[in-house]
Amino acid sequence: MPEGDTVWRTAHALHTELAGQVLVRTDFRVPRMATVDLSGRMLLDVTPRGKHLLMRVEGGLTVHSHLGMEGAWRIRADPPGRTDPLRGFGPGHQIRALLATGSHSAAGIRLPVLELVRTSAEFTVVGHLGPDLLGPDWDAAEAERRLLRDPDRPLVEALLDQRNLAGIGNVYAAELCFLARISPWTPVGSLPAGLPNRLVGAAKRLLEANKDRSRRRTTNSPRPDRGLAVYGRGNRPCHRCGTPVRTGSHGPPERVRTVWYCPHCQPTPGNSGEGARSTEN
Repeated sequence: MPEGDTVWRTAHALHTELAGQVLVRTDFRVPRMATVDLSGRMLLDVTPRGKHLLMRVEGGLTVHSHLGMEGAWRIRADPPGRTDPLRGFGPGHQIRALLATGSHSAAGIRLPVLELVRTSAEFTVVGHLGPDLLGPDWDAAEAERRLLRDPDRPLVEALLDQRNLAGIGNVYAAELCFLARISPWTPVGSLPAGLPNRLVGAAKRLLEANKDRSRRRTTNSPRPDRGLAVYGRGNRPCHRCGTPVRTGSHGPPERVRTVWYCPHCQPTPGNSGEGARSTEN
């Protein structure tokens, strides 16, 4: 599941292998970029911004991509004289972009967002984002202020809103609610004093701890099957109390999303279940 830590790790790998090198081949397989050719230009750097990737190229251009739910960038070392640019990246119909430097190639797979913008206009694609949990602009106080600006909004939705703090996806939203012992449907304006600050701090610590790991861990258990507390564990016993973990839904009808929670450790607002659209797996 691509979240802020995955994007950070992807950007780091792309920057390490491609930055500072001249592109010898580019192939963009989306209609709006079908005629774009960046070969002959140096790839200057690859920067993550929340869940967005910014690949800055010589000449003031930036390749902007977003991994969405299933997207990925894959990197391959290329031997001299390689003539099969797409080999090893998976089904060709899933490849949206290919960038090659001669020593390495990178392919964008199943990218829902891929576009070329002027580097000076990057704000048009990422300017709406809140403080980046893994970025140099991180501002805990500003993130907390944004998180609380709509008091009636359910906590899980406020955490997922990239305009509040950038980098949290479904995994961390569910895990943070569990760690705080708060129902995902609790209005942010009803959170106990001090908890929003602790939530923001916990989000920062979790993403920092996981940005260099290929397997996420939000618990202190050394067991590989106990790395996550609730996410993806519907009907399995809660690590803390043994109650079966449940799933519920949130968001507008056109974009309903799933959240995992423990009904015992995270009682719904008023302990009545009101506001939680719960479904059994």
